[in-house]
Amino acid sequence: MKLPKDFRRAVLVRLGTWIPSFDQAAALLTAFTGVVVTEPTARRQTEAAGAAYVAVQTAEVERLERELPPAPAGPAKQVLEVDGAMVPLVHGEWTEVKTLVIGEVAEPVLEQGEPVVHSRHLSYFSRQAEAETFGRLALVETHCRGVETAGQVGAVADGAEWEQDFFDLHRPDAVRILDFPHAAERISQVGQAVWGETAPETAPWLAAQLHSLKHDGPATVLTTLRTLQETHADLDVLRENLAYLEKREAQMQYPTFQAQGWPIGSGAVESGHEVVVEARLKGAGMHWAREHVNPMVALRNAVCNDRWDEAWPQITTHLRQQAARRRQTKHDQRRAAATRVLPPAPAPPILAEPEPPQALLAAAEAPQPPATVATLEQEPAAPAPHRPAPDHPWRHSPIGRARYRPASSAKT
Repeated sequence: MKLPKDFRRAVLVRLGTWIPSFDQAAALLTAFTGVVVTEPTARRQTEAAGAAYVAVQTAEVERLERELPPAPAGPAKQVLEVDGAMVPLVHGEWTEVKTLVIGEVAEPVLEQGEPVVHSRHLSYFSRQAEAETFGRLALVETHCRGVETAGQVGAVADGAEWEQDFFDLHRPDAVRILDFPHAAERISQVGQAVWGETAPETAPWLAAQLHSLKHDGPATVLTTLRTLQETHADLDVLRENLAYLEKREAQMQYPTFQAQGWPIGSGAVESGHEVVVEARLKGAGMHWAREHVNPMVALRNAVCNDRWDEAWPQITTHLRQQAARRRQTKHDQRRAAATRVLPPAPAPPILAEPEPPQALLAAAEAPQPPATVATLEQEPAAPAPHRPAPDHPWRHSPIGRARYRPASSAKT
């Protein structure tokens, strides 16, 4: 039984989205359905579907900005996490794919004697875009998840300025939390600069500072770092990290955040990079054209959000509309070519008469002798008729002669 074309394309694109390479997707389509396709076909179909989904979501953002519909009801407690991951491009270049993770905050659970907060019902939005554009395009996901109407929202990030601008755009009142492992890395750099990476004093000092930061807050740790700066004023690493942490002191109130039931680490978005982006776009030897990155991460969002059944009809509708527009454009071009009126041929240029040579002008102006009556009345003599010579072959030709004797002169 021959499978419908739309069904074959749906299976091929879905395989091309999930499977780490297009040639494997084409091989699996053949194994499952008996339909034989090439790797370039799998690539072309998948990237075209992804580009269609990007267009669909961008059009939805424009509609939301234009109509301002009310957002659906959000959960009582929600968390946002944003970060970027690098993707290899052709010609040895790299680009950053930014990812937003939205989840619902679960109740704390004890792990190794300490309360840990996890997020559930995660969804993702990823794009290769500048920070401002990414914030605008992410509206399609924040609106869908009810970020605007959620009761409380926590925002966990690594401290980058563009991430704080993102939270300001979508939920200005979100509780800002500096990712604890990121703060720990800054403090670790200070210890390694003061004592050395492998010195026996480094590890115990770092453990004490991190314990104090998590259970007592940043005040004691910042005081310790300031004291070290006084005795090691020549260490640029110490000065830079201290300034970084002092600027984000309000985002490091980890005892308060834990008591309120907020996660203090951005593990969800770190996992999101691996699941959504790196699992498909950072395989061994992969290098992507820049224009194909967003189509692929858009499809990855659809499958990782478990919304394929919702996204695929939107994709196919957009592809059909594209095909219809192309057909109409070709029809209009052929019709215009058939009815085109050729412009009239330009009139030939008027050429000036050449001036006669000076010798002819002089001869024309010279006086002529008067014509006599004989000269005027005399007509030119007619040429004598030409007769062939006696030995001319024409005289021996039978033309004009009687080839046969008359019947009267025949012998009886």
